[in-house]
This record gives sequence, C-alpha cells and structure tokens, in this order.
Amino acid sequence: MTDTDRWPVLDSETEYETGWYDGGYDLVEQPDGSEKRYYWADLPPAVVIVARADDEVLFVEQYRPTIRETHLELPAGIVEDGESYTTAAARELEEETGFHPSSTALLQEYAVATGVLRHDRGIVYAEGLEPGERELDSNEFLEVVTVPIDEAFARAREEPANDSTISALLLARADGLL
Repeated sequence: MTDTDRWPVLDSETEYETGWYDGGYDLVEQPDGSEKRYYWADLPPAVVIVARADDEVLFVEQYRPTIRETHLELPAGIVEDGESYTTAAARELEEETGFHPSSTALLQEYAVATGVLRHDRGIVYAEGLEPGERELDSNEFLEVVTVPIDEAFARAREEPANDSTISALLLARADGLL
C-alpha cells in the first residue's frame, strides 16, 4: 500500500492565485478514517547561489517588505520554465550582482517547509566570476556585499538571519568548498 492509498485526497481546492504563487487546500482522509484540510501554498522552484570570488563570498543586502527587515543574503531567485538550477543560478547571479560564473555545480535540491509549501529549492555553487551585466528586476533594490570566506557563516548567522543563506553555506562548507 502506498502513502497515497493510506492518505487519499478527497478534494483539492485552489482558493487564490497571486501570479507569484497559488494557495489552497487538500481534503485528505487520514489513516484513522477522519478527514482534515491540509492547507498549502504552491511556489515555483528557486535557486540560492553560493558564489565564491577568490577568498570571498558574494552576498546581497536587501529590504524584505514581507517581514519588514533588511537581510544580508546569498543571491537567489526563481527558476524560470525550462531552466536547470545551474542555468538559473548563472542568470540570477549576473542579474543581481553583475558577475557571471565560469562554472556552476548543483550541491543539493530539496523540498522547503513541507508542512505548508509545495516548493523546491536548489543550492548552486558558482566560481570563476567574471564581470557581466547587472540587470535588477523592478522590485529589486540590492547592494552587493563581499564577505571573507572565514567570516561568511558568522555574518549569515547575525540577526536577522534567514534559512536559505544559512543552509546553503552549511552545504558548501560540508562539501569542502568554503
């Protein structure tokens, strides 16, 4: 018996569509026979880039209106239709920082906040940075900040901290890249 046999979806409703993500719920029959609504938000895949420039890591500092805080983060963005994580990483890195990598490698793909989100994230390592052409989106007001590798993790943990930056740096460090 599969998980979907033990947890059948009786109904699935999309309650709203924002152009950025969809939200709704699945009415699920639980293994004990009871029924429960499980709410979700469905977001497109995203990529977070650990970009190494010699002995430094590229960060961007930006204000996040949703939580009303300015964060020091790794460059990141949405994976467009037909793109791989590495292609999206190269594009996003150049758009946000003005640097194009000569090489990229996918370190990890994983599901994010599985209790409420339908959202996958890829962590990409980029190096061999060459000057490119910065092209910010209309809602991006970013400052590029370089941080020495030996300070990157401590800086990422300073409040306010965020999950994608910390997890990406941990993966790169565990893989011996930082």
